[in-house]
Amino acid sequence: MAADWIKVEGVKGISYRQHPTRLHKKHKDRYFATFYKLDGKTKCEAFGWESDGWTAEKAVSILQELKQNQKTGQGPKTLAEKREQSKKENDEKEAKTKEEECKSITFTQLYEMYLPVQKVKTKEKTWKNEDSFYRNWFKEPLGEKPIEQITIDDIQKILNNALEKGRTPRTVEYMKAAIRQMFNFAGDRDLYNKKNVAEKVAIPSVDNRRTRFFTQEEVSRILVALQKRSQQTHDIALFAMYTGCRPIEVFSLEWEDVNFATKIMTVRKTKNGKTKHVPMTKPIEQLMLRLSQLDNVGLVFKSKKGTKIKAVSKVFFDVLKKLGINDNVADEHEQGVFYTLRHSYASWLMMKGADLYDVKELMGHSTTAMTERYSHLSPEHLKKTASLLDECQIGDF
Repeated sequence: MAADWIKVEGVKGISYRQHPTRLHKKHKDRYFATFYKLDGKTKCEAFGWESDGWTAEKAVSILQELKQNQKTGQGPKTLAEKREQSKKENDEKEAKTKEEECKSITFTQLYEMYLPVQKVKTKEKTWKNEDSFYRNWFKEPLGEKPIEQITIDDIQKILNNALEKGRTPRTVEYMKAAIRQMFNFAGDRDLYNKKNVAEKVAIPSVDNRRTRFFTQEEVSRILVALQKRSQQTHDIALFAMYTGCRPIEVFSLEWEDVNFATKIMTVRKTKNGKTKHVPMTKPIEQLMLRLSQLDNVGLVFKSKKGTKIKAVSKVFFDVLKKLGINDNVADEHEQGVFYTLRHSYASWLMMKGADLYDVKELMGHSTTAMTERYSHLSPEHLKKTASLLDECQIGDF
């Protein structure tokens, strides 16, 4: 930058410096500024470079405006104040524009922003369920409606309709959660500045705990039928039945965690992230010995390609249907599924008089509250309950 300020010829109060090398319009680029007195003090304020659009005429116009404001006592008196005022006006304008945009964004537009994020953040099953909810339940009543105008009653009607058409309370709970997450998403992106409208929507309370378990006769029939259809599916079902392991635990078990000497299997991929140790019962020991003769490296149960199995084979469900296991079971939540093998494991143990805490450890439950659903099956529990009448005196016998 040049050391000295040069006054603009014929223009009072405006000066400039020249850039030592940079050219603009065939002459050295100029940096405009103004010098004036305010409250008895000389002030210097810079406008900017000529290459950025500043000219002496433009600078004079602003300087005259500032001097007029100084005389009247109204409006910005300095260039700094004018810039601050301009910034404030622009911020207010942008905020107003943003507010108008928020008022006009529709539920469908919000969903089109939300879904791609969910595809990255959540499992495929989760976002596909949400997409199904949107297409089948949300789109028609809410799609073209601005999200600012959606009410509790709008959402309540959708959930009530789902219940009336046979959807389970649990499914409706998921539907509510999906809408709530969409409005949270909108709020996080400053597209929605109200309290989440889905929070106060009421749905029936849900007990998600399954109580159905297979009888020994049912398990025997299932295993025989599975063996005829698929040896591997039979082995997986047998393993689940005699260990109480969850599907993810069955499919994640590796041979290095199977100890024939101690007859203990170490399960590392559990639901709550804690490692648990599963004793080998005689049926499981025989199963593992047979399987180890075929392959004893890597995963115990593998797909045909040698990779991790992702889901229970369709063969299992076909067998349940063919055997009529769920015939006459009206409550969908109580119908037998693969997970029922796990419930059967715990139920059978309790009926044989197992200690509640021991069953908790075998099941890998984080608290005994989860195991207590089976406590009514314990003979000791039943005897204790019945003994409550021992002291009732109703006469001589």
